Amino acid sequence: MLIMELTTVWFALIAILWAGYFLLDGFDFGVGILLPILGRDDRERRLLINTIGPVWDGNEVWLLVAGGATFAAFPEWYATLFSGFYLPLLLILVALIIRGVAFEYRGKRTGEQWKQRWDWSIFVGSLLPALLWGVAFGNIVRGVRLDEHHEYVGTFFNLLNPYSLLGGLTTLTLFTLHGAVFLALKTDGDMRQRANALAAKIGIPAVVIAAAFLLWTAIAHFDGVGVVLFALAAVALIAALVANRLGREGWAFIATGITLVLAVFGLFVTLFPNVMPSSIADANSLNVDNASSTPYTLKVMTWVAVFFTPIVLLYQGWTYWVFRKRLTVEKIPV
Repeated sequence: MLIMELTTVWFALIAILWAGYFLLDGFDFGVGILLPILGRDDRERRLLINTIGPVWDGNEVWLLVAGGATFAAFPEWYATLFSGFYLPLLLILVALIIRGVAFEYRGKRTGEQWKQRWDWSIFVGSLLPALLWGVAFGNIVRGVRLDEHHEYVGTFFNLLNPYSLLGGLTTLTLFTLHGAVFLALKTDGDMRQRANALAAKIGIPAVVIAAAFLLWTAIAHFDGVGVVLFALAAVALIAALVANRLGREGWAFIATGITLVLAVFGLFVTLFPNVMPSSIADANSLNVDNASSTPYTLKVMTWVAVFFTPIVLLYQGWTYWVFRKRLTVEKIPV
């Protein structure tokens, strides 16, 4: 009974970690994608980078913890996921490395061509993960070709199916919208107005694409609680557009964040008790029982999480409080 309870607890905790990652790194990706669109010159692009400069690396800690928790709590899930999704996850990793290097190296030289190359590295390093995370989660929910040994026997192109590609477009548009709303919240003056106007334009396709993906998920993988979460996510997304139109950037940002969190929760609820369904046979699927670690491992992990999680949350919350003020292009040195 204990192992069943702890496996459920850790499945829920991993869902929370992924929701936190999408919430926080989502707007980082959005800012990176919008860098060549909103940044008309070097000072404006530096302004955009400065909005996420103090927090982007801390936001990626959620990804590291989510991966580490999956490895420790559900090693079979981790092994199958990282071997079967090797190429897309490698592309995400390379993109994140390039993006991180670009943030650090962009200002090392003054040449215009030097900065443009790193700006495009930030753009590509943000766009690829924003797209591929949706593709990956779409395949996890849909199910992949797992044999009786829980090994992936499909190809890379099997992962590029219509449902998962729609999932990729969903995360891409939602992250971009999330980033635009964040920029409207963190900047002032002309940049704030342009970010607000761009968020309104991005919002329409984001609503259409997200609604299509969530509706497809609700029909193909019906779960009552999941449907309720998807419906609440849709309401939050519409509320974000209304708040953005009224110039209430804070509420708009909260609403886009709620949209992402509820959508991730809905996907995990729909997935449970499986962690990676097999499209070949149900008996081949990985679930919270056959993919989990030993009861002792899960118990130790639980105590570690109880002790360290509040410390991490307090520190990251303090970081956001310190860097809470709006930025303007006038404060960027020439």
